[in-house]
Amino acid sequence: MEDRLRYVSTRGQSPPLDFADVLVAGLATDGGLYVPEHWPDLSGAFERTVAAPGRPYADVAVDVIEPFVGDSVSPDDLRSLVVDAYDQFDHPDVAPLVELGGGMWVMELFHGPTLAFKDYALQVVGRLFDHVLAQRDQRVTIVGATSGDTGSAAIEACRDREALDIVILHPHGRVSDVQRRQMTTVDSMNVHNVAIDGTFDDCQDLVKAMFADTAFRDAVHLSAVNSINWARVMAQVVYYVVAAAKVGRGGPVSFSVPTGNFGNMFAGEVARRCGVPIRQLVIGSNRNDILTRFLRTGTMTMEPVVPTISPSMDIGVSSNLERLLFELMGRDGVAVADLLTRFRDDGTVSVPVDVLAPLREHFDAASFDDDQTRSTIASVLAEGGPVLDPHGAIGVAAGRACRRDATSPMVCLATAHPAKFPDAVEEATGSRPRLPGRLADLMDRAEHFVRLPAELTEVEAFVQSVSRVPSVPPAKVVSPDRGTSR
Repeated sequence: MEDRLRYVSTRGQSPPLDFADVLVAGLATDGGLYVPEHWPDLSGAFERTVAAPGRPYADVAVDVIEPFVGDSVSPDDLRSLVVDAYDQFDHPDVAPLVELGGGMWVMELFHGPTLAFKDYALQVVGRLFDHVLAQRDQRVTIVGATSGDTGSAAIEACRDREALDIVILHPHGRVSDVQRRQMTTVDSMNVHNVAIDGTFDDCQDLVKAMFADTAFRDAVHLSAVNSINWARVMAQVVYYVVAAAKVGRGGPVSFSVPTGNFGNMFAGEVARRCGVPIRQLVIGSNRNDILTRFLRTGTMTMEPVVPTISPSMDIGVSSNLERLLFELMGRDGVAVADLLTRFRDDGTVSVPVDVLAPLREHFDAASFDDDQTRSTIASVLAEGGPVLDPHGAIGVAAGRACRRDATSPMVCLATAHPAKFPDAVEEATGSRPRLPGRLADLMDRAEHFVRLPAELTEVEAFVQSVSRVPSVPPAKVVSPDRGTSR
């Protein structure tokens, strides 16, 4: 086990920290994202999983996570919280694999409490927070931005926990009704939802601005659970190891991932860098295709976000791409910071061809519009495959379009339950998917949220008004008439 693995910022100006400090901090003080100082070797964890095809998911998770956590959490405590986290899932395999034929597979990542892949990391992360904060006798205020699924998964992982309060920002009118209600119907004293008049990128920018406001950050003990927090990415590496071991049996495997903010995709790249034999990683985009355009042209350009039937990917700026750029640019934090400053200032920036070339050796990308997404949902079902949600459909479509080697298995990640997007699935198949029994009355539950403009001062005032951190000074409480539940 790596006892002393530390973490560095992608912008190079923050001191290295251990895992527990990175977990609580979320974002580095220089505005960068944390990554390990070096990549641990996971080949042993992978080989043990290949050798034991029926190995429980939680056992693999402990094996994969332990090197990243080091001595911040004892082995016994880590095992206990990981086993408890995955006991909450409703499938014995936790992340089952469904064969489509011809070496194509779907990995169903929606068997957790909120029916989305975010559960696979956040059920662990919530328990890690509890453990570390209890050790430190500390309280934090978690603020996160969601394009749909992160919010409900984060809330479910953090609800009713005494050591933290959680505030989730979502773009008003730009998440599905099911996604919104999974957040806003949670009636817990430490859970607070804010509908922002704007896009997901506005929500994400507000979160980053709060972290950049040092006085505010310190006053509320600000932390994060969305994918700017390294712990999220770390826990997502597990299902790449599980899938590669099961379908590849030790040989090379490829993955196709529907992605907007690049966190789930980067977890696959981490697995590859840590010794898992991943041959190809395919980025699946909807019409908001900044990642696909970047891979093809080397240029990142901000464009207006277009609402689609795959709203969790309606993102114009992919935060976790920064972690990949850090690797591509030789871990030069100053160069990364300069590149991203120019991107923010000019709305566009290009990466030299020689920097991008190593990425193109194993990355591919494709984008699909709503009609193509519906067509994929329909065709997979007609061929005897599972009912896919719009995001999973993009994963399959991208895997089919970009597959380089028909002899190597291709695993497409299905990142949400189809019932989270019933309108889109019904349009594609003629049949409306039902929510699991435990959520059958979701559309009848009372909602609790406030609606605010995308203005930092108003959002900070609201966060201060609900934070229970003792050092928070009195703040103006947002008037409830700004947007209570309907």
